[in-house]
Amino acid sequence: MANRLIQPLPALQVAINAQMVKLSVSSAWYALSSALLGSGFTEFCSLFIYHVHKDYHHPEPWQHLQELAIAAHMPAPTIGLLTAVSLDRTQVVCLAEGQIQVCALVTAGVSNATSAGRTPPAVLPQASTINIVTLVNHALSPAAMVNAVITVTEAKTDTLNRLGVKTAHAEIATGTSTDTVVIAHNGQGQPLPYAGPATAVGWLMAKAVRLALTQALG
Repeated sequence: MANRLIQPLPALQVAINAQMVKLSVSSAWYALSSALLGSGFTEFCSLFIYHVHKDYHHPEPWQHLQELAIAAHMPAPTIGLLTAVSLDRTQVVCLAEGQIQVCALVTAGVSNATSAGRTPPAVLPQASTINIVTLVNHALSPAAMVNAVITVTEAKTDTLNRLGVKTAHAEIATGTSTDTVVIAHNGQGQPLPYAGPATAVGWLMAKAVRLALTQALG
């Protein structure tokens, strides 16, 4: 299975094929993650997204991801995500301003689009539909990482709105029922205290997410 190889930032490589997206770094990075494997505030040496069937169901998906990570020789600790979307359509967008470099890696489908607070709760599938991974070449404070989750989510939701994505009940979609976000940085430099849309790093993350999500759904 042929790989599409990308080096979006120094000491960071992404390999993409139809089955798996694999991201590897030369030394540990730091993340705030909602992924099934490697969640919360965590360090990671690798990250991967694995393609599964749309009807995928596993009693312990995090354990399955751990087994996949071992089989794929992913350096530990690792962050693992699932998707039923074709990984051939994975998008990587990198932007820079001054010394700050940001990349957004996005896989996206909207078959289970939802409107937060309007779409009723339901039994959730285990494979995420929109996966957003942002990578920053500069340290972020914990507060800035939380701030970044808000920033990229606002960018995601507005992009879906502009693309005219609707739920099954014709509501304006704010996302899907299983979206996942990972905010990652390399820990270098004095941590940036903020990552809102008025900051350079927040602006870059939001813009990269908009571009990557638009391309992924195009």
